[in-house]
Amino acid sequence: MYMHPYGFYYGLDWTYILVLIGAIISIAASARVNSTFNRYARERSRSGMTGAQTAQTILNNNGIYDVRVEPVRGNLTDHYDPRTKTVRLSESVYASTSVAAIGVAAHECGHVIQHHENYAPLNIRTALVPAANIGSQLGIPIIIVGLLFGGGGSLLVNIGIWVFSLAVLFQLVTLPVEIDASRRALACIERYGIVTREEKSKSAKVLRAAAYTYVAAAAASVLQLLRLLLLFGNRRDD
Repeated sequence: MYMHPYGFYYGLDWTYILVLIGAIISIAASARVNSTFNRYARERSRSGMTGAQTAQTILNNNGIYDVRVEPVRGNLTDHYDPRTKTVRLSESVYASTSVAAIGVAAHECGHVIQHHENYAPLNIRTALVPAANIGSQLGIPIIIVGLLFGGGGSLLVNIGIWVFSLAVLFQLVTLPVEIDASRRALACIERYGIVTREEKSKSAKVLRAAAYTYVAAAAASVLQLLRLLLLFGNRRDD
């Protein structure tokens, strides 16, 4: 069977199933988080606090005064930047008083608290960011170059697989960091009276749906790595 220069085969290649599974999982997770957020974005919290006010309340109650809270464009583009010590909340969260917005804002503050407490998994993830960027951007191109000039068992292909695995490692390390941030967030919004117990359960549903996107990303990356290993892991130059 003829091998394409990019490492795939003309004809049947059952490993495409792994890529398909990863894509389906990712699409399903994305659809779930959007539908769950949109559902609870229509439910106003009894406290009437916005996402920005929620974030500021959590930070103040944890003695954190050197972190800014500011809006950022986009939908669900919320994140915490430890380099500039800034919590950036998307347009659908920053000024919204919904239980969904409160949950998302609190989650980002969960990352701030992790950073403030020197949470080890967060430190590991932060340290992996440069390597993960290299792995996600250069892993596959290195493999392609290796195939073009050295064949499926070349050293360059193996290097490409190792480089790509750095991106996979980053995705795996991200999981406990995100789960812990949500745990901290839910504890804070209840402890500080930002939501009622019933509203907390609704915010939790939003955060669980968001967590599935990280699980999906990790699963898709692992499946892609598995496919590369199956295609090239045991190959030798002809």
